[in-house]
Amino acid sequence: MTRLAALCLAALALAATEARAADYVSIVQEVEVARPPEAVWKKVGGYCDLGGWMRTSCEITAGKDGEVGAVRRIAGRIDEVLVARNATSYTYAQPKSPIDYHGTVEVAPAADGKGTRIVYSLFYDAESLGTAEAKAADRARRAAMFANVLKTMKTLAEAD
Repeated sequence: MTRLAALCLAALALAATEARAADYVSIVQEVEVARPPEAVWKKVGGYCDLGGWMRTSCEITAGKDGEVGAVRRIAGRIDEVLVARNATSYTYAQPKSPIDYHGTVEVAPAADGKGTRIVYSLFYDAESLGTAEAKAADRARRAAMFANVLKTMKTLAEAD
């Protein structure tokens, strides 16, 4: 390999590393619900159930509701694709998001064996958000919003 080729490869590798700098953030929140997991999942486990939790619209725009590959549109403007699921959880992604946003909704037995935990996990790359202050404000906003979402989910899950 010539010296020029080696320098070009090194420069490309460095540019790729710099271009892919990331500042990954995870937010994991949960709430206890006084119902069995199966009953909770029936109330909050639908892929478009979030329309009720977030008090907005949700429609399936592609695929079959609840199946991997289904796309939901939230508030008429945010598209999310279902990328994984099992009997009591699902994971979605926002494929066009500049922050590579992903979320997981999970229902699991409570640690004490009584009731259920609803766990909502968010994962994204905050690098494009700019300053440390902007990143912190974004994280705080998301944490507060999803804390309220969990409260609404708990209320819905415990309702008769």
